[in-house]
Amino acid sequence: MTPPAEHDAPPVRRKILLVDDSATTHMWIGMILNKSEYEMVSARDGEEGVERALAELPDLILMDVVMPRMDGFEACRRLRAHRATRSTPIVMVTTRAEAKNVEAGFTSGCSDYITKPIDGLELLSKVRSFLGQ
Repeated sequence: MTPPAEHDAPPVRRKILLVDDSATTHMWIGMILNKSEYEMVSARDGEEGVERALAELPDLILMDVVMPRMDGFEACRRLRAHRATRSTPIVMVTTRAEAKNVEAGFTSGCSDYITKPIDGLELLSKVRSFLGQ
């Protein structure tokens, strides 16, 4: 029996961690990012997001700002302090569109910043860009 050709191998699914306390956002982003194309992992607040990121080592993190227990800015700073997640792309996805919040996001170490309501094409384009697809 001959081994399957390389082009017959299933594509590697990239892992995305979504950190957001909104069930609606989880549903909406799940619909935008075809779940068969990406392995989706979720957390409901910043503290859980840091724990999941360190345990799962995702290829990309989508992070809300306003969440219980720990906001997205602090979660981002903590992830940047760990060697394992220091270079993981983190995209803030939030309603906080004010310039001071965008600046705070980049100061905390985020790679990009998207405001809600989410533009599906913009999100998909950024995800693919960060994942090299």
